[in-house]
Amino acid sequence: MNLLFKKQGSSLFCNHGVREIITASVCFSAQVPLEDPIIIDSYKVRTIITSRFAETVFSTKVVNKDSSAQTLQFSVQIPKTAYITNFTMMVNDITFVGSVQEKNAARRLYMDARREGKAAGIIRTNGYDMENFKAEMNVPAGSITTFELHCQELLQRHLGFYEQVTVLRPGNLVKNLQIDVYIYEPEGIRTIEAPNMLGTQFDGLIKVTQGEHKAHVSFKPTLDQQRKCPNCSDSAIDGSIVVRYDVKRELNGGSIQVIFIADGHFVHFFAPSNLPPLPKNIIFVIDVSGSMWGIKMKQTVEAMKTILDDLRPEDQFTIIDFNHNVRVWNKLLLPATSFNVKDAKDYVMRIQPSGGTNINEAILTAIHILTEANYLGYLDERSVSLIVLVSDGDPTVGEIKLNNIQRNVRKNMQDDFSLFCLGIGFDVDYDFLERIALENRGLARRIYANQNASSQLMNFYEEVATPLLKKINILYEEAFVTDVTQNVFDKYFRGSELVVAGKLTDDHPSLLHGIVTACSANSDLRFEIDSPTDKLDDILAKQKFALKDFTKQLWAYLTINQLLAERSVTKRMQKRNITQRILNLALKHQFVTPMTSLLVQSEQTNQRLLADSPTDTRNGCCTGTSGIGRKLPPPSKPDWALPPIQKTMLTVSFCSFLVENDPHFIIHLAQSQQDVCFNIDSQPGKILSLVSDRTKGEREMEVAVNGRLVGGKKPKNNKLNTYFGTIGLTFTKRNLRIEISTDKIVLIGANHRGAGIILTRLLLILAIHYTEMVFLILLHRAWKHHPTNVDFLGFYSPHSNNFSADVHGLIGQFTQEPAVKIFNIRPGSNTDKLQATMEVKGHNLTVTRGLQKDYRLNVVNGTDVHCWFIHNSGKGFIDGHYKDYLVPFLHRFLPRP
Repeated sequence: MNLLFKKQGSSLFCNHGVREIITASVCFSAQVPLEDPIIIDSYKVRTIITSRFAETVFSTKVVNKDSSAQTLQFSVQIPKTAYITNFTMMVNDITFVGSVQEKNAARRLYMDARREGKAAGIIRTNGYDMENFKAEMNVPAGSITTFELHCQELLQRHLGFYEQVTVLRPGNLVKNLQIDVYIYEPEGIRTIEAPNMLGTQFDGLIKVTQGEHKAHVSFKPTLDQQRKCPNCSDSAIDGSIVVRYDVKRELNGGSIQVIFIADGHFVHFFAPSNLPPLPKNIIFVIDVSGSMWGIKMKQTVEAMKTILDDLRPEDQFTIIDFNHNVRVWNKLLLPATSFNVKDAKDYVMRIQPSGGTNINEAILTAIHILTEANYLGYLDERSVSLIVLVSDGDPTVGEIKLNNIQRNVRKNMQDDFSLFCLGIGFDVDYDFLERIALENRGLARRIYANQNASSQLMNFYEEVATPLLKKINILYEEAFVTDVTQNVFDKYFRGSELVVAGKLTDDHPSLLHGIVTACSANSDLRFEIDSPTDKLDDILAKQKFALKDFTKQLWAYLTINQLLAERSVTKRMQKRNITQRILNLALKHQFVTPMTSLLVQSEQTNQRLLADSPTDTRNGCCTGTSGIGRKLPPPSKPDWALPPIQKTMLTVSFCSFLVENDPHFIIHLAQSQQDVCFNIDSQPGKILSLVSDRTKGEREMEVAVNGRLVGGKKPKNNKLNTYFGTIGLTFTKRNLRIEISTDKIVLIGANHRGAGIILTRLLLILAIHYTEMVFLILLHRAWKHHPTNVDFLGFYSPHSNNFSADVHGLIGQFTQEPAVKIFNIRPGSNTDKLQATMEVKGHNLTVTRGLQKDYRLNVVNGTDVHCWFIHNSGKGFIDGHYKDYLVPFLHRFLPRP
């Protein structure tokens, strides 16, 4: 959880190096408030877990006690494995409620609302193991605002524990802060813990109460307990509340739970214990290309040393390392004796990364070694065979087409072999690794190179280090069950759990009979289990904190996840049917998935927001930050001057175009969810066309926006920076021209009454009547004695401006959004910045990840915007060359392209 606010009336001073909004040569100042105008009255997180299925509700209430509006940001981190099911807001007595709809239908409603000038926004999520859900809104003076976010997930068992995490980073003190986790497990709770991970200051504040079947974990610090120091106004809370628990298991056949009020859905949990481990045949395939040089290779070697020591004597193993060539420590699988383990560790420690990446040959070599060993009878028939690939990049040598590699692996892989893929960092195509792993009875895991990669590698190995069963089949009497989820499993590892769900038919028996067959280290096993079908409803009805229909939602959760995995590896012709099945389930059970969106709309007005599930977790916008986007904060001004899009107090997302600084352009691309930026390097005195919209027909207005460049006082780092010193706006059919410079505003023409120019101490809005056009121009004041900087203008244009399809100019051309694909993300020459390849307009451009400033919400310090930077004055991204956008006069239209 993260709650921040941004003061609209922060202190502004003239000619002291801070930013201010141009106000017709008048400077305004305001007193810095002695205390925060925003009071976070309450922040509560309530998680109810019933039989591993968790529903979490984040709710907060905020009071704005100031006499002016404030901008509030509501940010929540939720696990990637969770599905958002609803988001509700209440602002100024207007309630916005959410409903899950088909993505295209919801987007059409969203686009309609935006075109009509109504509130419209995108909620995006992207992160590592957690997703960042973020919303911003303008909180009216004296108002009370509430947020509520719902999500659901199935807790996975890892290394013997279920784990539920609540991230807490409030930033501000919270008057009523309360975290509650309620657990009900029909089998009984064996153990539970909630270690303090917030620091010694909070020792004893996390309370755990445990009964036989129920447990409650709570955290409720007072204001004083939250403070960093006795007189501090900052919160010391920065971390997570982590709850780990496990259940009692009396039968190795597992537990079947049935709920009739949930339409007769059942769930079967299977996690046997006290079984001897199966022997392993394991091949480690390690990428040692040049990109692994440094900390990646060091941490991989450290992890391998520990992993090799953990092998059991009955295990067989070998190591393959590869760059452009493929090398093998030993072409045979060798037993994990102390001598062989020491020799393998010495081999790994001598590796020196260099060269390219030949993934195809490396995996095929591992498959060949296992296949030959099996053919020669060297593999125990009760053993399991695993290939563990560790790589940090896309293939660059040999076969580099991912589809061909996937086909080669599928063709050569034997039915008894499994492929596990670990992708280090962001250069690797994780989607590809996930596809080939899922297709070959394994799984993929992303390893974050900027964290402790060594421990992540070892933790993954621990999860697969002890296989207990193989060839597991979980069956029920066919006459009594239907719509059963995956019930055939390749392997079962110690500390994990297999989960099957389904529905009962109308003529079900009083006992549901299940049979589990599997192969263990010593024999073929058969477990049988009978479960009553009429008891759990009554038990749950008596529980205050329990999900009464958890089996129904859990079944949908499992089914959707399995269909998504199936869809990722199936052929194109079959994807349509799978997509439709996912859509139907998501709509019925209200899950935000890649096929659905959460449409948030007002109960009192026809204002809409749109929340999407990310379609590509590697290429989401803004590196893990996202949300209802930035909006021009509504100032105090007469209502007559405002176009409809400004009248709502709900923050909306403009797919915006802006230019700041040298002159630096930031283009937000709504469809691909990317921010792209570029500089224009030209000379002082040149005039650049920003928007040129001159169309034939009966358009109410033709508009041109041009900017004249000014230079800095002297070069900085051997380069003379240029800025916009004057912005000219031309509205032909209104016979109106407006010139805005760093010291004055001039209106030229016979008819000014169609233009409302609103001047406040924070912003200037040009509202042109009957056109639904809004432009924002900000004046940046430099200290008058600064050796290089000069005053300059920033220019912002929302995507909602009513331009025609023929609009052009450096900004106008992006009203028609180009298709953009970002791939091959890799470290740049500057280690702090990533590079990537951008495919756009038929070009492959090398782009750099960086930060630029957006000053709309914070006019003093700006807001950091993550964007992909296009080099060479936008070459390849803009149409033609930047010199094509030079015009001779400030009010001249750009010639038609």
